[in-house]
Amino acid sequence: MPLLSLSQACLAYGHVALLDHADFQLDAGERVALIGRNGSGKSSLLAALAGQSGLDDGQVWRQPGLKLAYVPQEPPFAPEQSVFDAVVSGMGAATRLLAEWHQVSHQLAESDADHETLLAQLNRLQGELESLGAWSAASQAERAIQRFNLDPDASVGSLSGGQKKRLALARALAAGPEVLLLDEPTNHLDLGAIEWLEDLLLESGIGLLFITHDRRFLDRLATRIVELDRGRLASFPGSFAAYQERKSQMLQDEALEQARFDKLLAQEEVWIRKGVEARRTRAVFRVQRLEQLRKDRAARRERMGQARLSLDAGEKSGQLVAELRGVCKSFGDRPVVRDFSTRILRGDKIGLIGPNGAGKTTLLRLILGELEPDAGSVRLGTKLEIAYFDQFRTALDPEATLAEVISPGSEYVEIGGERKHVIGYLGDFLFAPARARSPVKSLSGGERNRLLLARLFARPANVLVLDEPTNDLDIETLELLEQLLQDYSGTLFLVSHDRTFLDNVVTQTIAYEGDGRWGEYVGGYDDWLRMRKSAPAGAAAAAKPAAKAEGEKQAARARPEKLSWKEQKELEALPDRIAALEAEQATLAARLEDPSIHAGPAAEGARIAARLGGIETELLDLLERWEVLEAKAAAAK
Repeated sequence: MPLLSLSQACLAYGHVALLDHADFQLDAGERVALIGRNGSGKSSLLAALAGQSGLDDGQVWRQPGLKLAYVPQEPPFAPEQSVFDAVVSGMGAATRLLAEWHQVSHQLAESDADHETLLAQLNRLQGELESLGAWSAASQAERAIQRFNLDPDASVGSLSGGQKKRLALARALAAGPEVLLLDEPTNHLDLGAIEWLEDLLLESGIGLLFITHDRRFLDRLATRIVELDRGRLASFPGSFAAYQERKSQMLQDEALEQARFDKLLAQEEVWIRKGVEARRTRAVFRVQRLEQLRKDRAARRERMGQARLSLDAGEKSGQLVAELRGVCKSFGDRPVVRDFSTRILRGDKIGLIGPNGAGKTTLLRLILGELEPDAGSVRLGTKLEIAYFDQFRTALDPEATLAEVISPGSEYVEIGGERKHVIGYLGDFLFAPARARSPVKSLSGGERNRLLLARLFARPANVLVLDEPTNDLDIETLELLEQLLQDYSGTLFLVSHDRTFLDNVVTQTIAYEGDGRWGEYVGGYDDWLRMRKSAPAGAAAAAKPAAKAEGEKQAARARPEKLSWKEQKELEALPDRIAALEAEQATLAARLEDPSIHAGPAAEGARIAARLGGIETELLDLLERWEVLEAKAAAAK
């Protein structure tokens, strides 16, 4: 017997049908992932199943007595509420009593007031809760708060975005639901919280319907994929990988069927326009069939095209983007960055991993020279053009139109030297021409993210800083963004909790290791995880005192070796040598692009190409030598 179902559901906003006689059923024990393009109606469908909004037509059926909990993308909470009050607010008649019980318990623990009076109040409240059969709800609420590492007495208004998402999940789970509806549950959660939530949902046995863009989360949890496409729901049992194979075949079959249909319609249109002789003899059934073909063609909903993303890396920055030596930064007594050193070169793609509040944004600001360190030094490269993607979308004015956001004061944008009308540019990001004059506040979360990407990519930048760019984006746009960033020739800093996205984009990772310490690793999330697991915590902890003692012995035996006079002169000359090689490289590259070189003797073009290869090797050698000499000089100080 199903837990809930949807029958012949219809829902439209304006002329667009989000649900077109759609059917759906969720059975006990199922974990169903609902996927589809941004704006296709996934959140509207989830809200309708939860009873939070209605349908234009059709029916929602829920099993009698079904306990259902719903967590929307942006859960509404009163800022003045305490965390405990917010968690128990979904418990019906017991809500007020539970809140009062928690308040009295807190007073009893913290206050010097009359304990006998407070105990009497607690006994009264306990009796009332037992009469409602809700006494166990108090312990359920406390367990849920503890699971999500929240302070029960903190005010909701003081919580971060990630903590509010944890609070919404705690409220949903505290009610002991049989069915859980989750809309983008991983947004604003850090990697540890996402993995913990995965384990919890797998072990709980709760019926689950969820919307997510996180492919790792989807692959691990989903027992079935349901896609909302052009108002219809299609079910695909099995994993996301199996869905992708079947969907690709379905789209090919659909394209062939539509091509055959269009060919038949074209033939019938030619036939009906034949001369008078043919029209006298035409069969009535062919005329009727043509009318039906015309109606079917007019009613066909075409699949929305793909977004066309492009990014202008602008003028190349210098080879060195940033160099940090022994950087420290604290806020009060809390160290955020402790003795961190790194060298970032042009073209590096760096992922930052760490729990919410660890200091990823602070570290980024230190790297980019926007924040002064308490100790250590930061050296920035030259010709840096930096563009930011803000996860909180503060760069978007909700009252401005989409066109004003992209190109204020002009109807054109220039991408890679090509001038393009703002309407056409917005179309590349799947915004219809009619939406160009709509205000930003009318957009969904995914559409706002797409608009922010469009705004970001409308300006040349050789350093990109992307803070949670994947939130609310559909999977298809995510994969296109991945490809774009892989091909990007500038330097990338990526803060993300999307493990698949990190693996597919970054070439090195800076990860938080506790107590203000950050470590550098080659590769993406899986590489970092593998290296972290290969060094057991116990062994690492045991090795630290021994390493420290050995280091102290070595320091006592000998001071660090200083640079020789010859090495000092070599170090001072390296920047000029590198600059000269880069200038020669640019000159030769320009000559190689001259058509006359290729029209002349073949040996000339080959000689230039060979020299360019030699310069690249020399530059790498010089940069490595520079790093060795500077490290030696720093150790001797």
